[in-house]
Amino acid sequence: MAGRRISNPASLQIFPAMPRFFLTPDAWPEHEGGLPAALTGDEAHHLSQVLRLQSGVLITVFDGAGRRAQAEVLRVSREQVSLKLGEARFRRPALPVITLAQAIPKGKHMDLIVRQAVELGIATIQPLVTRHTIVQPGERRSEKWRRIALEACKQCGQDVIPAIPDPLPFDRWLAAHAGAATRPGLMLIASLAPGARPLREVLHEHPGTTHSTLLVGPEGDFSPAETTAALAAGFLPVSLGEIVLRVETAALCCLSALRYEFGLG
Repeated sequence: MAGRRISNPASLQIFPAMPRFFLTPDAWPEHEGGLPAALTGDEAHHLSQVLRLQSGVLITVFDGAGRRAQAEVLRVSREQVSLKLGEARFRRPALPVITLAQAIPKGKHMDLIVRQAVELGIATIQPLVTRHTIVQPGERRSEKWRRIALEACKQCGQDVIPAIPDPLPFDRWLAAHAGAATRPGLMLIASLAPGARPLREVLHEHPGTTHSTLLVGPEGDFSPAETTAALAAGFLPVSLGEIVLRVETAALCCLSALRYEFGLG
């Protein structure tokens, strides 16, 4: 992918899409219009060595918190790319603000969940270690998921990078963060247990939802004790139908339903 040259209209080069780069919030000047900024590190390397863009090209930069701007590339080196920022624009967060508390599945399925959750405008992804979790996450697993989230934002045009904390044991997370008194909004647990109601019915009963926490288990679902604890904390058990869905399918089905029911933002 390449960018679009703007310095010489006579030799204007048009390319399919404008490349997007992450400009850390502390690299933005207080007033963006026309002032200098710079890409460094991996972003500078990607622009200069992978895409091989040159001065005069127009790109898009975003700060991961909803701010974006067009920028003209001024000078290019391997370590730093100087930019002239245009006027910043801000994108409102998609509603509802969704936290996905996801039991870590085996294989690379968590990578897929992170990528597609970014496309659906997730606010937070909390990886969980549950009774039936097979994979024990290593120290650097969260760093990988954060990189995947950043790359997904760059590819899909999302300006907000979701928070991805380090994995927590289920009971510790539930005690600290999921009590009804401290976590307002609609709290849902995808469940195979008897008594779970259709997701559609539960969503219809909560119009105007602005915040939601979605709890999705691992292969084999939550243990009975975990399900009981979640219900006691205020989570509503929801069913996704008679067919047993894979973990990644269940998570994305629920996220898509929330977005559809309450608007795509």
